[in-house]
Amino acid sequence: MRAAIYVGPGAELSVEDVEPIAAEGREVIVRMEASGVCHSDLSVIDGNFPGPPPTVLGHEGCAIVEWVGPEVTRVKVGQRVILSLSPVCGTCWHCLRNETHLCELGLPLLGTLRVRRSDGSVANALMGLGTFADVATVHEASCVPVETDLPSEQLALIGCGVTTGLGAALNTAEVRAGDTVAVIGCGGVGTSVIQGARIAGASRIYAIDPVALKRDTALQLGATDAVDPDDGDPVEQIRSLTGGRGVDHAFEVVGNADLMTQALAMTRRGGTTILVGVPKYDVSLSVPVLPLITQDRTIKGSYYGSSRAHRDFPRFIDLIESGRLDLDAMITKRFGLDDVNDAFAAMRTGEAVRSVII
Repeated sequence: MRAAIYVGPGAELSVEDVEPIAAEGREVIVRMEASGVCHSDLSVIDGNFPGPPPTVLGHEGCAIVEWVGPEVTRVKVGQRVILSLSPVCGTCWHCLRNETHLCELGLPLLGTLRVRRSDGSVANALMGLGTFADVATVHEASCVPVETDLPSEQLALIGCGVTTGLGAALNTAEVRAGDTVAVIGCGGVGTSVIQGARIAGASRIYAIDPVALKRDTALQLGATDAVDPDDGDPVEQIRSLTGGRGVDHAFEVVGNADLMTQALAMTRRGGTTILVGVPKYDVSLSVPVLPLITQDRTIKGSYYGSSRAHRDFPRFIDLIESGRLDLDAMITKRFGLDDVNDAFAAMRTGEAVRSVII
């Protein structure tokens, strides 16, 4: 089998022939059909996100089950599955409280060794998945069976970006009909936030991004207004568009402290600022406390869209099939596994909203 391996900060991924380490117990072997290219993978390459080399990258995928371990009970050979960024063991403290996106199995899976390279070294898989490969070995808790004829490249996006963004709007913020929303950063996750806000019935959705392609795609997917930060202070632009008040919900989807501060500043009194983008580990945010109290403000972190994968994945598929959620328009570039580094080059230059490896 082949896999795209992260070999060190700043280096291109190495697409290699590798040998899978034998699967066992509750592990499942799947053949990848499609994998989304997420900014978190790029963060690993740039050394901004933990993923010690060597690691098979990719954590957003759709696949077919080819083999199941002797203790597997949730999936069967031949089933189509979406791989979930966060596993769902179903029995830990968080899972029993319907906080499955915080499942305690996630951390142990991070260090699981998955493949052996030609030089004898072994590599693990990002988030326990490693979807940039022909075949992947994963825990059954990371597999959500689905029954649909939708294209695999669309289903793959549900595994991370779509669920993170759509869930942030529908689950974390609980956007309501008539609300106003601002989204800073309109890549795959940001456009998913925008679609979630549209589905929830938001009256105005402001898409903020310096890249024209992303602003145009955001308008196509439900944003009512596009804001170019190069045209002036985006906070002042949003306040001007909202009668000086600010929005009910402001989402930061980049992982940048300055943009988080902007998101807070463009949120109205009594509103909610939702932090979705994943920053470097050493990033901190300094927030004056008095306005939080006297203006009744709320700041929320949103991990994986506060989702429950086995509940939300089928809901999102229904939204796609009914025409209310458009994932096809989010996919702007397609690559083969051998061209995975070109996919990251397109991400760096802003040429893609979402790319997929097929």
